[in-house]
Amino acid sequence: MFTGTVVFDLLLPGDSRSLKTKRSYVRPIVAALRRFEVSAAEVGALDLHGRAEIAVAVVAAEGAHVREVLDSCERLVAGRPEVELLSVRRRLYGDDD
Repeated sequence: MFTGTVVFDLLLPGDSRSLKTKRSYVRPIVAALRRFEVSAAEVGALDLHGRAEIAVAVVAAEGAHVREVLDSCERLVAGRPEVELLSVRRRLYGDDD
């Protein structure tokens, strides 16, 4: 069994001056990520208006499948024109960890 996690650090547009506006950017991204059958949530920078951290976790029998799913998630987030992807932190855990 393999588990993988990825955390995306996002810069939101300048008009996200309220938490309500921030959520209007974050919520559709999290919903889109969940279509990959992963667990996804906003996990950091919760009180910052112009930033967001979204984490994704996936479990699979093969490490290659975990990497493919995380790659797909990263492509989805990087392809969103309304946000800027600042950094990506990944971890893969296997039976040896």
